[in-house]
Amino acid sequence: MFFEGYKFLVNKGLSQHFQVSHTLTLSGSQPSGYRFGSTYVGASRVISPQEAYPILLGDIDMSGNLQAHILDAPSENIRCKMIAQIQQQKWQGCQLSADYKGKNFTGSCTLANPDLISGTGVAVFQYLQNVTSRLAIGSELVYQSSPQLPGGHIAALSLAGRYSGPDFSAATTLSNNGTVHASYWQKCSEDLQVGTEIESNLKMQETLGSLGYQVEIPRAGLVFRGAIDSSWTVKGTLEKKLEPLPLTLSLCGMLNHPKSSFQMGAGLIMG
Repeated sequence: MFFEGYKFLVNKGLSQHFQVSHTLTLSGSQPSGYRFGSTYVGASRVISPQEAYPILLGDIDMSGNLQAHILDAPSENIRCKMIAQIQQQKWQGCQLSADYKGKNFTGSCTLANPDLISGTGVAVFQYLQNVTSRLAIGSELVYQSSPQLPGGHIAALSLAGRYSGPDFSAATTLSNNGTVHASYWQKCSEDLQVGTEIESNLKMQETLGSLGYQVEIPRAGLVFRGAIDSSWTVKGTLEKKLEPLPLTLSLCGMLNHPKSSFQMGAGLIMG
C-alpha cells in the first residue's frame, strides 16, 4: 500500500485476545495526526486455528473520527460483518453484510447506509458457483435507491467468471453499464509473483491497464512491490525487517511522468 509522507506505527499485544496500535502520520496529501486502534479476537467460536470469533476492531483519531468493525460467525458456513463510521462528530455511514459458503458455492448480501424511513440505501447481492474444480461463474446485482437519482432508483447487473490453478488465477467481469474488468495473477516461483489487470468503460471510452509484481527475499528480510499503469503512474514499495529488533522499515514512492508529480513516503513499524 502506497502512502505519502512519514508514518510511525506501533503494535502492542496486551493479551492473547487483545491488541492495540498507535499510528502517527505526517503527510501533505493525506490526513495527518495520531490514531489509536484496538483489536479484540474472542474464543467463544473457534472455526479453525486461523479463525476465531467474534472479532472487534476499530480506530479513532484526535478529532473523534471513528471507524469500527464487528465480525462474527454464527455457524461454520455463515459470516457476518458490520462497519460503522463517524466523521466530524456526525454519523457518516453503516454497512451490514452476510456471507454463506456452501460446498461448491458462495452467496453474500450487503446493505450500505440503509434507511427504511426515507427509502434510501444500497444493496449488493452476489453469487458464485463452482462449475468445476478450476472454473467458477457468478453474478452480482447492485441496487441503489435515492431521491437524487433519475426515477428514484438504479440497478446494475454484472456477470463474472474465474479460472484458477495451483499457481495462477484469471478472472473477468462484465457489467450491463458497459464496464469490463479482467485480471490475471501468476506465481512464478516461491519469491516472485506477477499480476496484471485491465478495466474498460465502453460508454466513457476509457481504459486503464496496470502491471504489478512482488519479490520476496526471506533471507534478507526484504519485500519489493511495484506497479505501473497505462497513465504512466509508477509505484514502488520496499519493506525491510530490521532484525533482531522488532522493527520494519517501509519506503515507497510514486511517480507520474506526464503530470511531473512525485511523492515519497517513509514509515517505521514496531511490533
